Amino acid sequence: MSDVYNPLSGRVALITGAAGGLGFAAARGLAAAGATVVLHGRDQARLDTAAATLAAGGRRADTVVADLADEAATAAAVDQLVAAHRRVDILVNNAGARDRRPLAALDRAAVRRLLEVNLVAPLDLARLVVPHMPAGGRIINITSIAGPIARAGDAAYTASKGGLAALTRALAAELGPAGITVNAVAPGYFASEANRAMVDDPAVAAHLARRTALGRWGAPGEIEGAVTFLASPAAAYVTGQVIAVDGGYLAHF
Repeated sequence: MSDVYNPLSGRVALITGAAGGLGFAAARGLAAAGATVVLHGRDQARLDTAAATLAAGGRRADTVVADLADEAATAAAVDQLVAAHRRVDILVNNAGARDRRPLAALDRAAVRRLLEVNLVAPLDLARLVVPHMPAGGRIINITSIAGPIARAGDAAYTASKGGLAALTRALAAELGPAGITVNAVAPGYFASEANRAMVDDPAVAAHLARRTALGRWGAPGEIEGAVTFLASPAAAYVTGQVIAVDGGYLAHF
């Protein structure tokens, strides 16, 4: 198949939190566009299953295991990737943590843990990966609509995702001279494994029917297009942007 159909042929992509959910969907989209994908997670068995699923479709996938809250483990994972592939063309910072508790129930340790995974780790990974990223490289951060807007009982997560959007702009400014673009995708309500309890709640479905333009949950695969676009040559002049993939949640009230 020609590069017309494989715009990411020859590219190496690291996707964090890729054993399932939106991370796996993003990896699947990049693999379908021709990239060699490296799936990151904390559970080797789950990663092996995800890699086998891609391999069954004729796509190449490797795996790396690391707790992104652990600085040494994160650096070791990047070293492992670079030793195997010599370069990183695409970094998708998808891994995230959530702690839905009211302010009075939060403690400093819990907030720090969430910020380590959701904000510090993406910055750290960019720092570690950029020396191995050639011009034309892409960094894509998965933020959230819980960044530009907020809800009660989710302060730490909202702050972390708002910070990740700001980091996206800052890195775009800093890395642009090296020919590296940095953008973000902000998902809305997706019917992923992490949201299973909410997916099964009729009240949430009713809320989405009223609140989103499309009136429904997003399917994990519907994140693929935005991520693949931002990773592709078609987005060569797009940087510092946050694209909401939210069924129109932010578009109206």
